[in-house]
Amino acid sequence: MRGKWKILILLAPLAGVTALVLAACGTVLLQSLGYVPAFGLDTLTLSYYRAVLGDPAFLQSLGVSLRIAATSALLAAAAGTAICAALVGTGRTRGALTYLVRLPILVPHAVTALFAVLLFAQTGLLARLAFALGLIGDFSQFPQLLHTAGYQGAVLSYLWKEAPFVAYFVLALMAGISGTLGEAAENLGASPLRSFFTVTLPLSMPAIAKAFLIIFIFAFGGYELPMLLGPTVPKALPVQAYLAYMSPELRDRPYAMVMYGVILLLSVAMAALYGLLTRALWRKLGGERP
Repeated sequence: MRGKWKILILLAPLAGVTALVLAACGTVLLQSLGYVPAFGLDTLTLSYYRAVLGDPAFLQSLGVSLRIAATSALLAAAAGTAICAALVGTGRTRGALTYLVRLPILVPHAVTALFAVLLFAQTGLLARLAFALGLIGDFSQFPQLLHTAGYQGAVLSYLWKEAPFVAYFVLALMAGISGTLGEAAENLGASPLRSFFTVTLPLSMPAIAKAFLIIFIFAFGGYELPMLLGPTVPKALPVQAYLAYMSPELRDRPYAMVMYGVILLLSVAMAALYGLLTRALWRKLGGERP
C-alpha cells in the first residue's frame, strides 16, 4: 500500500502538468469556435474556421511552415544519421566526443538565432572570412541567407541544433545493431559499408523516423527562429498566429486560435504517427507491445 501511494505522489507533478496542457488545448479549441465569454462571444460557430482556412495569407503561411518543418527535419535526419554512423563506426559512442556532439541541443533557439546572424549575415564572420581570402570583392556578393522568403537561415539553424539530437536519439540503437547483427554480416563476408546499408541502417530507420517526426512537429510550431531570421512576408504560421493573437481588437481572438488549433491538430496527428512508429520499433526488436 505504501508503494502505491509513493507511485501516486511521484506521478502527481506529471498529472498536474498534463491537466494544465489539456486545459490549454481545450481553451484553444473552444476559442477557435468563437466561445470567448470574456469578450462577449458565447456562440459556437465554424465561421472563424471558414474565414481563416479560406484566407490566402493563411494558406501561404501554412505552406511556409510545412516547408520549413519538412526541409529542416529531412536535413537534420540525414546529417544526424551520418554523425551517428561516424560515431558508431569509430567506436566513439561514449566519452567527451559524444558530449561535444550533444552541445548544440542545450543551446536555446533565441541564442541559436544570434549565432546565425553572427555567422551568416552579409557582414558576418563567414562573409568577412570570404572577403579576407579574396573570394568576394564586396560584402554584398556574399549569399543572402537571412530574412529570405526561403527561410534558409531558420533551416540552417534547425539543422545545427537538431542534427545532434538525431545522432543522440539513434546512437544507442544503432550501436547495438552494429555490434551484433552488423558484425555477424561482416563475419559472413559483407564489407563494413554494405553491412551498414543492408543491416544497420534499415533496422535503425524506425528510430530515425521517430526523430524526424519530433523535429518536424517542433519546427512546424516553432516561433523564435522564423520570427528572428525570417522575412517580413511571407510569415510562418506560428508568427502569423502570434501577431493575430496580439491584435488590439480582442474580438478577433478566435482567428488566432484557429491558427493555433491547426498547429495543435497537426501536432496531435504527428504524435499519433510517432506512437505507431514506436510500436513498430518494439515489434521489430522483438519486444512486447508497449
